[in-house]
Amino acid sequence: MTLPTNIALVETLDALVAINGKSNASTQAKVISRLEQHSIRFLERCPFLIIATQCGGEADASPRGDSPGFVKVLDDTTLLIPERPGNRLADSLTNIVNSPGIGLICLIPGMAETLRINGNAYITTEPSYLQQLCHQAVPPKLAILVDIKQVYFHCAKAFIRAKLWDAATQMPRDEMPSLGKIILEQIRGQVTVTEIAAVDDILNDDIKNNLYHT
Repeated sequence: MTLPTNIALVETLDALVAINGKSNASTQAKVISRLEQHSIRFLERCPFLIIATQCGGEADASPRGDSPGFVKVLDDTTLLIPERPGNRLADSLTNIVNSPGIGLICLIPGMAETLRINGNAYITTEPSYLQQLCHQAVPPKLAILVDIKQVYFHCAKAFIRAKLWDAATQMPRDEMPSLGKIILEQIRGQVTVTEIAAVDDILNDDIKNNLYHT
């Protein structure tokens, strides 16, 4: 991206604080260093989270979803997240190998508050851990261990503004093209209906047959 030479940027912490203000003591105090009863109860009901990782200044965010409670609480500072089949790009895993910092935003459908967890992550193939993450008696090949450094609940403002859980705001799926069409046109531009259908069939088959095991 090339920025205009005259664009106004905030480039110092002092300038940021002057505009944004400082957080109050109660806001700072909500950031704790370990899980407790409420965060554990939230994770037991959580079916979806977003993982943020980075390496060399390049950031990445990736979704993870499964049945509620798929994130296992090993103790009050350790989480275990199954690595289910994906697109094999392994962006998050690659970043973790090179730089262990991780951030999680955990969501529960219908609840506007979220749980945020920051710490360091490690990739494990330890059988005793993977056995805790089985689906139909089959363990995942990998899991992510999270060594927790920060835990806190985030207020509902973003979800209220977005009306995220309001069924009346949900978009009809056909307002956007199929994923096959999007990918093909991003890569090649003009494509045929037959080509789009073929890629959509591949993607749908992958979802049907490789949701948990490959």
